[in-house]
Amino acid sequence: QVQLVESGGGLVEAGGSLRLSCAASGSIFSIYTMGWSRQAPGKQREWVASITGAGSTNYADSVKGRFTISRDDAKNTVYLQMNTLKPEDTAVYYCNADTSRLAVVRGIARHWGQGTQVTVSS
Repeated sequence: QVQLVESGGGLVEAGGSLRLSCAASGSIFSIYTMGWSRQAPGKQREWVASITGAGSTNYADSVKGRFTISRDDAKNTVYLQMNTLKPEDTAVYYCNADTSRLAVVRGIARHWGQGTQVTVSS
């Protein structure tokens, strides 16, 4: 069981940058694959990025080259650095975690945060 709390969302102009943080509870953080997914109003939730306990990363094509996921196991925290933001990146971003990498990539992780709003203006 882990609890996740996101922070760092906000309003930015297109082309700008933002870094999201997700603080996780528990001393077994390192065994979980961590992920970020997002959901825009009226749209399906979309997987964005994931990072395994070993540090292997994967990204959705829509954010590849612009977003970077990382983790700091000493701080029980995962980050999403978002650069060159576009209006279509506007969404609520959710941190999530599971012992299964595939569950995270498929958007069915066991544990989810409350979300943080990211709005990118034109």
